[in-house]
Amino acid sequence: ARGAVMALSPSAAGGFTASGLSVRKSEEIADLIDLFSKTQYRAKEVTPRVEAIEKCCLELFARDYKYSIINNSNGEVCGHYPRQIVFLEYECTDVEKDRFESTVHISKLQDLVNRSKLARCRGRFVCPVILYNGKHICRSSTLAGWGELYGRTGYNYIFSGGSDDTWTESEEVPEDDSAVRNGDSQLFDKVRGHDIKLLRYLSVRYICDLMVENKKVKFGLNVTSSEKVDKAQRYADFTLLSVPYPGCEFFKDYKDRDYTAEGLVFNWNQDYVDAPLTIPLCFTQNLNIDWTQYQSWDLVKQTQNYLKLLLHIINSDDESGLLVHCISGWDRTPLFVSLLRLSLWADGVVHASLEPIFFFCFNFLKHIISEKFSAVKKPRYVPPFMLLNFMFYTSDISLRDRGSVTSLSSEFSLITEEGGGATSLTNDTVDLLFSQSQASSWSRQVRLEAVREIFLAAYSSTVGLRSSVQSPSGAISGLLEQFARGVGLRGTNAIV
Repeated sequence: ARGAVMALSPSAAGGFTASGLSVRKSEEIADLIDLFSKTQYRAKEVTPRVEAIEKCCLELFARDYKYSIINNSNGEVCGHYPRQIVFLEYECTDVEKDRFESTVHISKLQDLVNRSKLARCRGRFVCPVILYNGKHICRSSTLAGWGELYGRTGYNYIFSGGSDDTWTESEEVPEDDSAVRNGDSQLFDKVRGHDIKLLRYLSVRYICDLMVENKKVKFGLNVTSSEKVDKAQRYADFTLLSVPYPGCEFFKDYKDRDYTAEGLVFNWNQDYVDAPLTIPLCFTQNLNIDWTQYQSWDLVKQTQNYLKLLLHIINSDDESGLLVHCISGWDRTPLFVSLLRLSLWADGVVHASLEPIFFFCFNFLKHIISEKFSAVKKPRYVPPFMLLNFMFYTSDISLRDRGSVTSLSSEFSLITEEGGGATSLTNDTVDLLFSQSQASSWSRQVRLEAVREIFLAAYSSTVGLRSSVQSPSGAISGLLEQFARGVGLRGTNAIV
């Protein structure tokens, strides 16, 4: 159910105990990973297993948000988005109490979605997926080019709303393409006009394009396009950022290097790579990053700097939202959307009631534990129950400048035993152990480390972490070695 998981993103429910994650929840996560690693999600081919996942996701959203549903019951809007697409209206732990009236009406939104779906590759329209300080962070694919629009089933697709599943790379465009191109402007005015209306309705101002090319070319044809090269400048009122980032093909090299991203640099000299890095000065001058060196960055540094940029964008404007997309919206897009979600969640500003179980970006989390990636810059108070919740699970995680959580666990154990239980741990006691800023930094690190640990344990027992190139010594290396040290999994059944 990869499509449902990517679009809905929060995880299976928590289930912590003093000794760690419950066995039942660990099994559920492993089962979910096994499913989406083997099954391609299609909205019109839903099983009871997928229905259960969708129900769980809706329940998790309801813990923190009042939401409405964009209907996609049979995949008629997009065959690879969930049947029930969540639109987050506002943060509210009591969903029965309408404290605010949303500025977006779901019927109007549904209509805009239906009209705009043809504007983007494979019908993956602009979809709001994270609500942060009242602003929508959205995902989508890139703009459809004339080859995409006409290549599916010709003009009939445009006017009949044909199935997205009819598109294949082997299909041909009309032979008299010059006549088709002459009619492009009017058609693009219409479909891209609907796309722009949807962006404006969601108050999206910033568009980050992760494509390494200006247009996707297949068989010599411009199959897809991008806002940054729209000849009619239809997207001129938006702030466009071209932040080229390698796609899933490059991550084969990551796997071949035993999942080690340090030192792995993309080859920017390939013929198809023609999109320059273009970022408005207002976003570059405050980040202390030398963007001219981006082609020399390894995968770690590039991902870190792009994430800093995205966080800076969503904090720079109190009114406007953000769209992130690549070509198909199916590899780089969920990578950065999920990193944003996890980073904001670690700050306690989205999905506040969810515990540390999410599905993506598990290994990279070790690179964003610093407060440099925090969206909340002022010290925050961390309630005692949260500190205890993190502490009980993360007994093997090392913390900078404070020793290990194991030692902290002993300190807390003495306090709670003498005081008669965890409920007697007062705010004053916590303040004696940590300053607010220390607790804030510590909690962010522990939350992200916990996610990584949980996911790796489940992933290694299902999909496995086998590298394409085996180490000459036969020893676990790279990510596998780090994981084995971190969580003590060295048995043959744990890591393949």
